[in-house]
Amino acid sequence: MELPPEIWIYVLRHLSPSDRFSVRASCKYFKHLVDQGSLWRDWSVVLGFQRRAYNSRFWATLRRRGVTAVVMRGTRAKDWKQLALSLPSLTTVVMDQSSHAGLDCIKDFTNLKRLAIRSGSTNFLLDASTVHHPQQLTQLSMCDVKFPTAGIDRFISALSKFTNLTSLVCHQMGIFDETIWVIHSILKCLPKLKHLSLSVVQRLGVLSNMSGPKPGHLGGAGAPVLSSLELIHCVDHSLPEDVMRLMPGLKTLAVFYRCSSQETEGRPSPDRHPLNTWLSDLPQLSTLVIAKGPLVKKYVTSIPATVTNLTLCAAGLSSEDIAALAVHVPNLLHLHIDPWPSHLGVHTAQIPHLFPKLKSLKLRHEHVPERDFLNLHLLQDLGYLEILDSSPQLSKLAGKLQALTEYRLQVTTSPRRRDAFSCHCACQVY
Repeated sequence: MELPPEIWIYVLRHLSPSDRFSVRASCKYFKHLVDQGSLWRDWSVVLGFQRRAYNSRFWATLRRRGVTAVVMRGTRAKDWKQLALSLPSLTTVVMDQSSHAGLDCIKDFTNLKRLAIRSGSTNFLLDASTVHHPQQLTQLSMCDVKFPTAGIDRFISALSKFTNLTSLVCHQMGIFDETIWVIHSILKCLPKLKHLSLSVVQRLGVLSNMSGPKPGHLGGAGAPVLSSLELIHCVDHSLPEDVMRLMPGLKTLAVFYRCSSQETEGRPSPDRHPLNTWLSDLPQLSTLVIAKGPLVKKYVTSIPATVTNLTLCAAGLSSEDIAALAVHVPNLLHLHIDPWPSHLGVHTAQIPHLFPKLKSLKLRHEHVPERDFLNLHLLQDLGYLEILDSSPQLSKLAGKLQALTEYRLQVTTSPRRRDAFSCHCACQVY
């Protein structure tokens, strides 16, 4: 029986890439179907140029699939030239190993909207001449690259040319001004910025003597627009307590601490952590991510009730901590909870009663009794469960849980496909 192409496309959409390639190799008909652009929308291709140049049929296949995003691991100028010539419609370029030759070729991508530059061994200067249309660039990500100067002025001057940026990632760039100054300066020069991710830098002995920017005074620029802030490599007191008043409209806050409370055990710890003030100053917060850092009990009472999406990767979670979370975030819809290297264990049984509105859940099943794990079927709205660890018995256990939910629940041990543009600094949590 012959099926119309639309049905085959629907079936192929549910296959993994490796399975699609197997089907593609079976005959010309399926080769044509598998190369349909609708099957590869939002996918990226990784190019290495290690053994030899790619042939014309390879490039033709990528064009048929409508590929618009590339992760480039080659550093030679001729490889970059071939890429720009063969895929002129690219809108996303990830330079996985930055080089001067590669940077000189970025301007050849006339449709570029998203640019990521990573892992550079030499200094580079990014300015308006780097890209063909500076005003067209909306997302810029730089990680582990060296800027020619450690000061903020030249860096901000370069950024100010990209006035339509909505997302900016700056990790491990050797910019050694205080993070509060960096945030303030970026918000002043990029009025359309919605997402900002920074590595936190603190020079000891400076904060107590500096007269930094006054929270809430940005001259009307930036503050109302920024909705998402991500801080990487944070340490206690690396930013002023009132820093969030610069960004009162934040809806997403992610803080990745260098150390957990267990790793800093024995050091003096104040009763009130700066995170309390940060959270108290964010009345519109809906998504909160905390990795490592202080004990949950030190800030749980400050989490706004508006939070519906919570990621908590903190060791030593107690049943009291989980119960306190339920009190302060009663409308939680999405929960990612990982107390590794400790575990939830029997506390898992409390989740359906404490967070009855959950639609998605991520956790580990190690040390969780089977009965408590299967009780997750009591979450009537739960549609997605991601298990963060694995075992030989997991498949059978997941099948039992799905049967109890009459197979409305999707259970997976593989994280959702990550955007290749995303920086690796935080991807292990997301």
